[in-house]
Amino acid sequence: MQIIVNGRNIEITPAIKAYVKEKMSKVIEHYDQMIDFEVILTVIKNPSVADSHIAEAKCNIAGARIHIEEKAESMYASIDLLADKLNRQVQKYKEKTIKGKHKAESIRTQSSKENTEEETEEILAE
Repeated sequence: MQIIVNGRNIEITPAIKAYVKEKMSKVIEHYDQMIDFEVILTVIKNPSVADSHIAEAKCNIAGARIHIEEKAESMYASIDLLADKLNRQVQKYKEKTIKGKHKAESIRTQSSKENTEEETEEILAE
């Protein structure tokens, strides 16, 4: 899969591009059903803005679209935050699809069934 890296108000150097690809490849290893992957790096040149470096990712997965944005004081920090957040979102989506395929019961229904069985045993014992 190809990772597209675009920049707004910033020149994308080979070092930044390599860093983005390294971080995002770790996310892709977790879930191989990604169709499209785009990272947009933006710098706000206003000195009064504290978190002026923004990293944004748009990811198409089979059946869903994930869009995440992170801000930080440096571009590398914002890329790190973006990769962590994207990793959590992809794992969450992966777990959701796996549970949906296996028709796993939720914790709420399991505990309520156990309680009713215990209550019926107590009623029968009396």
